[in-house]
Amino acid sequence: MKLKIENVTKVFGEKHAVDGVTVELTNGVYGFLGANGSGKTTLMRMLAAVSRPTTGTITLNGEEIGKMGDRYRDLLGYLPQHIGYYKHFTVEKFLYYIASLKGLEKHAAKEKVTELLETVNLTEKRKTKMGKLSGGMKQRVGIVQALLNDPKILIVDEPTAGLDPKERIRFRNLLAAIAKDRIVLLSTHIVSDIEYIAKEILIMKNGRLIEKDTPQNLIHYIQKKVWCVTAGEAEVPVYQSTFKVGNISRQPEGIELRIISEEKPAANAVNVPVNLEDLYLYYFDEEVGA
Repeated sequence: MKLKIENVTKVFGEKHAVDGVTVELTNGVYGFLGANGSGKTTLMRMLAAVSRPTTGTITLNGEEIGKMGDRYRDLLGYLPQHIGYYKHFTVEKFLYYIASLKGLEKHAAKEKVTELLETVNLTEKRKTKMGKLSGGMKQRVGIVQALLNDPKILIVDEPTAGLDPKERIRFRNLLAAIAKDRIVLLSTHIVSDIEYIAKEILIMKNGRLIEKDTPQNLIHYIQKKVWCVTAGEAEVPVYQSTFKVGNISRQPEGIELRIISEEKPAANAVNVPVNLEDLYLYYFDEEVGA
């Protein structure tokens, strides 16, 4: 299966939310990484056929998804960043309703709902009304509805918002397990969501796709650009105003700063092993320390 995005642009007024993106996707997990406003959600909506490109094409195995209609939607599972719920429906009633919209027969829907509620640890909440659930539980119900039709293309936009660390791990393991024979697209600004499961990471900035590679290759690219510097209290603001500081920790010998810089930032600076948080900070201006 091949999902191909060719020179796709989406314009709102004078703003290019997505600007000339071209990429080819096959089975496996792809992590779309970018800051808020980078164009990830707009691209996800076009891939989910919720929105159409202003220019460019999106094809599945050579056929435009807009012309496939229900044949494309039958292959699709979609968890948007914000999903609407009927607050007076119980969890299972809501899921049976979604299953019917997706064309599942009653017996098959019952089996699938039971299986997936167990997977996301919500079996005991199946009779609870949606309006009574926490934000994290609602997000898990959203994950279930996206998987009901056993989709061959799964699109999830910021899926771990509201989930605690244990639930994040459970969800990442679920995506890794199901990705063997399907395309999984995961949009996030949280690097730990994709660090260990992404086949490739696609970095978006200002609507453009600026990098696409394996996590290992992307990390290797900045291997000599991440430094550890030990500084005094008075020096810290100077480093913060001059460099991208990824982390600050107090040690007996002084304050350790993790700095991303093309050049050696101080005489006592030493290169340290790189992680995806360093990669994020390298491409984006947000400071994650302090």
